[in-house]
Amino acid sequence: MKVSWQLGNGRHLMPVTRTRPTARLPKWIIILLCLVFVYLISAYVHPPRWYAEDWMPPVARELSDEELVAHVVFRNILSMPLRQPKNPKIAFMFLTPGPLPLERLWEKFFQGHQGRFSIYVHSSQQKFGHASSFFSGKDIQSAKVLWGKISMVEAEKRLLAYALQDPDNQHFILLSDSCIPLHDFDYVYKYLMGTNVSFIDNFFDPGPHGNGRYSEHMMPEIEHRDFKKGSQWFSMKRQHALIMMADNLYFTKFRFYCKPGFEGHNCYSYEHYLPTLFTMFDPTGIANWSLTHVDWSEGKWHPKSYLAKEVTYGLLKKLRSIDETFHVTSDEKKVETRKPCLWNGTRRPCHLFARRFLPEALNKLMHLFPNYTAI
Repeated sequence: MKVSWQLGNGRHLMPVTRTRPTARLPKWIIILLCLVFVYLISAYVHPPRWYAEDWMPPVARELSDEELVAHVVFRNILSMPLRQPKNPKIAFMFLTPGPLPLERLWEKFFQGHQGRFSIYVHSSQQKFGHASSFFSGKDIQSAKVLWGKISMVEAEKRLLAYALQDPDNQHFILLSDSCIPLHDFDYVYKYLMGTNVSFIDNFFDPGPHGNGRYSEHMMPEIEHRDFKKGSQWFSMKRQHALIMMADNLYFTKFRFYCKPGFEGHNCYSYEHYLPTLFTMFDPTGIANWSLTHVDWSEGKWHPKSYLAKEVTYGLLKKLRSIDETFHVTSDEKKVETRKPCLWNGTRRPCHLFARRFLPEALNKLMHLFPNYTAI
């Protein structure tokens, strides 16, 4: 405020008060401030996806009693020193709905290596004869296993329960009735005993056949970002086998919320349970690929089956030489990912086994076995 003087009608000086005009902000600044304010409110209520998932640190939450027990048990299993047997063995666990049509081929594979392997066969409640003495008396009679159901994971755990009773078993391989060896026994033995990781396939698939199967009912124990996919056919070290046996909390989540038809999705626990479990608790302890080759190139519900006429020296040599993993997402983008298979930091063949070889191919496989495993 400013005061000045001027002459009035009576010729006397009179004070005159003048107020300075108030400075007004330009309209563009006001509009900009309003927009910023609206954006901040919106970001608070609905945080951007990239910000919420990639940049925000994980929110600490109090673990339930069951989660705390699982974390403590798993951590202790991974850190405890294991007994080192004089003659460590590999447990070959066959998951089959009936007889093993390729037993004679496996007999050739095992011949001369007694004392370095164990065999376990999970068949149905029916009893079947065996073509090889290696498999006689190795059957585990149990409940019926249904394709696509949690009973397949239960069968895997049952096989592990039997195999873990032998303290000399240090590595555990899950195989099907249509699997064949791609290398000789010595190569397989050195490959597995020479590394300290489990070969569990694991990748992130944002499509309908991957994370599209996830159910929010798995929260809070299993978050969407932890839900992974992979091949059923694993090979795992003893610590991981013990963790799988000790787990009940996360297995129960898959039992109830990952099954065909649940919430409109066909979720198969055997494709998600192990990749998810070990992504959460020991991601650096798994190799992220399966030692068993499966060809999904035909784009069907089941992988390619090999007929007798397709079994050649060239095919087996090709399967043996694959040295990179391959994954493709199930969304519209069909993103392909290829990574080298690194064994102790060195690039090596990815696969020790392959499936699905039909029973009619047995004779050709028997004829080619001495040559293709020595390539």
